[in-house]
Amino acid sequence: MIELSKKGAYLLHGTKLITEDCAEGAALAAKKTTARQGTIAWDILAAHNTSGNMESLGLRFDALASHDITFVGIIQTALASGLREFPVPYVLTNCHNSLCAVGGTINEDDHVFGYSAAKKFGGIFVPPHQAVIHQFMRETQAGCGKMILGSDSHTRYGALGTMAIGEGGGELVKQLLQHTYNVKRPQVVAVYLKGKPRAGVGPQDVALAIIGSVFASGYVKNKILEFVGPGIDNISMDFRNGIDVMTTETTCLSSIWRTDEKTREYLKIHGREADYQELNPLGLAYYDGVVTVDLAAVKPMIAMPFHPSNVYTIAEVNENLSDILHQVEETAKECFANKTLDLGLQKKIIQGRFKVDQGIIAGCAGGTFENVMNAAHTLKNTSVGDFPLSVYPASQPQFLALLKNQAIEELTVAGASIRTAFCGPCFGAGDVPANQAFSIRHTTRNFPNREGSKPNEGQIASVALMDARSIAATAKNGGFLTAATESLEDIPPYTFDKAVYEHRVYEGFGKGKKDTDLISGPNIVPWPKIRKLPENLLLTVCAAIQDPVTTTDELIPSGETSSYRSNPLRLAEFTLSRKVPAYVGRAKDVQSMETIRQDWLEGNRTLEEAEKVFPEDLREKGCMENTGIGSLIFAIKPGDGSAREQAASCQRVLGGDANIAVEYATKRYRSNLINWGIIPFVIDEKDKGSIQVGDCLLVRNIRSAIASGAESVKAEIRRDGKKLSLDLKLANLAESERQILLTGCLINFYTEQ
Repeated sequence: MIELSKKGAYLLHGTKLITEDCAEGAALAAKKTTARQGTIAWDILAAHNTSGNMESLGLRFDALASHDITFVGIIQTALASGLREFPVPYVLTNCHNSLCAVGGTINEDDHVFGYSAAKKFGGIFVPPHQAVIHQFMRETQAGCGKMILGSDSHTRYGALGTMAIGEGGGELVKQLLQHTYNVKRPQVVAVYLKGKPRAGVGPQDVALAIIGSVFASGYVKNKILEFVGPGIDNISMDFRNGIDVMTTETTCLSSIWRTDEKTREYLKIHGREADYQELNPLGLAYYDGVVTVDLAAVKPMIAMPFHPSNVYTIAEVNENLSDILHQVEETAKECFANKTLDLGLQKKIIQGRFKVDQGIIAGCAGGTFENVMNAAHTLKNTSVGDFPLSVYPASQPQFLALLKNQAIEELTVAGASIRTAFCGPCFGAGDVPANQAFSIRHTTRNFPNREGSKPNEGQIASVALMDARSIAATAKNGGFLTAATESLEDIPPYTFDKAVYEHRVYEGFGKGKKDTDLISGPNIVPWPKIRKLPENLLLTVCAAIQDPVTTTDELIPSGETSSYRSNPLRLAEFTLSRKVPAYVGRAKDVQSMETIRQDWLEGNRTLEEAEKVFPEDLREKGCMENTGIGSLIFAIKPGDGSAREQAASCQRVLGGDANIAVEYATKRYRSNLINWGIIPFVIDEKDKGSIQVGDCLLVRNIRSAIASGAESVKAEIRRDGKKLSLDLKLANLAESERQILLTGCLINFYTEQ
């Protein structure tokens, strides 16, 4: 089904793979340097690079995208840094905080702020319920050879010939201020598709098969996936988009596909045929690895809780129900550090069959035309009975096309609930299931709490990811887990009615009205002042997480926190609330000591008061002035998942100065740390057990080390009267990143400029 090459490979004329460890590949070694330039990715990166150096890229993007959880903070940061206008099309969608019941008026206040910003600076504003962010970008912005940067991790439009990257808000701020996205040239891995999917297999099945094969090993981490091979001809554009959007879960940096007449037709349907160009690798292209996918061998898949890489075939689950469900239960106990936790899964085995509780088809992955048409086809003239099934078309134009083709009617008559375009089911803000319920979803993620449960309050539910076809088959079968065996072969032609957007979306690019007032509700709070990096740091470990991977959902929970994303102080109260509930209190205690030090420096505290927050050996003259007090988080591999910058900014608001990790799960989380002035230290794996909650780490001359380009520093761990030494690496810090850390954060950096 999926094969991973052990070495790099050459692609000859777009069809023949030659691994470099065979005789034929060895004969091509002399051409390797030029063959690297034969990929589609190379051409697009070269066209957008402003550095003049293809090994160290400075990229400018063609368009930007944010949703209503992220755009307020981005615009606030850009304003504080000198924003005057949006220099490229910047799309502000309202698809995450669409529901305006949580927290009073504050969600709609954010929407009003976004609309006023679009008018003032020349943006594109998509009102609530019109489209989810990535479907709107597919329909209106993506095009062959483009690059798009979005403040959402699933920013992926590779199937449309667009290399798109999901990043934290700080990277969008840089683009708004006409600076660059700086990254070392990423490696490129070919995803070679062959064969044709069998009946019942959809894009989510293929995506989950790939994720399950590459995630654990980090095979494609921070690399670009380039989709090639004859199998592309055998799948539609909706199918391609459905695979592509899920590449985020492999931890790759971006994706790109070869394009063809199906791509042209998609763009033509959306009134943008001029955005088409044929993209193919050159006659000889070199890839740093190859993921070979036999589409014909892929079976209906399921990602069991609590990660998209926890993949089985549905047949495997049904054949080994008790064992697999037991394994999920045991994993949950470890994940939530609760040995008595009960997901209630064994009770769902009824006469040897697994009865699930809820089905959802939604968002940029599931809510597309062909997915919903297939679900409607499966459920036509049947009933879902007591099985709750919710369907969220990804945009109003898609909803209209589904309505015209009677899919909405067929689903409604079958008992499904039809909703508007909303991303909530992907992050726990919609259709929250009951305690101990099991939900199957064609959405993007199934991390802990992504269904909205609150285990720290005794509420627990589970999510598995499946394709819309198998979800519909399960609904048809009364909720008993069922693999689809049929797909709608003759999909009716899709028609895009642009009037839906013309009558509702504000198209303001290039039409900024500088005299427009920004409208800020009471929950829209400016960022607090952040100090520069001092010469020395005295850091207290306020959380030490030994899990193999820590997600951004665990660093700052999704769901109920969404409404507070425009209020840094209020949002910070949720930091690590489900993973390390004591963290916020510990961090605040440390922050109060730095506040005393700062007050003393400003003449508002006595020397005696300041001395009390320092150990005796650090109270000498000059030391207290130059030693900042802060908190830090240790985790083995933090930052998997969402691009949300709040996973870092909340730590900073609480006085966080550093993270220590064995490695960072994604570039975007590491970038978020740096943009908020948090030093991303790295340690050797052998040292991962040497850091404990309550430890104090004294890092002398950290400012000088960062300024001088040092690759490592020594830290002194102080514990129970003992002093231990620890090597902290400053791995792969670019000069611009060092400057941001020195000034304290991105806002300070641009303010100084």
